[in-house]
Amino acid sequence: MISVISLDNLTKKYGDQPVVNHLSFSVEKGEIFGYLGPNGSGKTTTIKMLCGLVAPTEGTATVNGFDIIKHPDQIRMSIGYMSQQFSLYRALTASENLDFYAELYGLKGESARRRKQQVLEITGLEAYRNRQAVKLSGGWKQRLALACAIVHEPPIVFLDEPTAGIDPVARRALWDLLFTLATTGITFFVTTHYMDEAERCSSLGYIYQSNLIAFGRTDELRALPIVNNPDYSNFEVTCSKIMATFQYFRAQNYVRDVTIFGRTLHIIVPCNVTAEALYAQLAATDLNVLDIRPIRPSLEDVFVALTEREDELRNNSTVTAGRSGK
Repeated sequence: MISVISLDNLTKKYGDQPVVNHLSFSVEKGEIFGYLGPNGSGKTTTIKMLCGLVAPTEGTATVNGFDIIKHPDQIRMSIGYMSQQFSLYRALTASENLDFYAELYGLKGESARRRKQQVLEITGLEAYRNRQAVKLSGGWKQRLALACAIVHEPPIVFLDEPTAGIDPVARRALWDLLFTLATTGITFFVTTHYMDEAERCSSLGYIYQSNLIAFGRTDELRALPIVNNPDYSNFEVTCSKIMATFQYFRAQNYVRDVTIFGRTLHIIVPCNVTAEALYAQLAATDLNVLDIRPIRPSLEDVFVALTEREDELRNNSTVTAGRSGK
């Protein structure tokens, strides 16, 4: 596969504080790469460096074959970018916004008109072409922002939390559109907080407090030893009294962890605790457990475990440094 985005020790510091700390990874052509991490972890700064908007302090990267330090202008003309906040001209119609961005990227005459019509049809905006951007719903605003980001047919598109603040139906529709566009060879670099969106990505990177602490395909991440301890088993528990069952498991000494997932619970227990044993134990309660089944760790399980390990390592390092300084 061809790597179209490649980072080599990419670092950004403000003063002595690293915001992005020595990142090295690559993204392949035509994939949807998910970039995850808490607020303030360095996601947006990474994207701004890759888009040639912010200069790195150390290291470098190439995007579509261009060096981000030597050729930032070429990068900006060869990519699409969709920011966290809706940033198009609200008083202009969808059609007028597309005209503006087409001209900005050098499209003129018949080629501009033809491409605009293609983008309107691809994104489903044809029916809204004459509506002011300010009067579009959240989901249609995001479609318009995406349309403007791809009007010049860039091979790579950066999307910074594109579905934040829009409803679940609009989120799914936008992701269906991304899948359709990815089949044409466009590479997407997407930041998100949603685990269901992470599941849809080809590969993932997880940045925490400026450091990349996980990178790989979803199956590779689920197979990490940190969430596949042979001494423990993962079960999904379906029940009618979810909060009461959650409190019940939290009170059991043998339960290593319990988390609510929608209308189910995910629990981690020693490997000698079977589903049958759990059924037998719960039969003496009024919790009305409907089903207990073994499951693989979820991506959320992976990221929670990695975050907890990172915090533990940092805390131990701080304690050790404090002791050595006495």
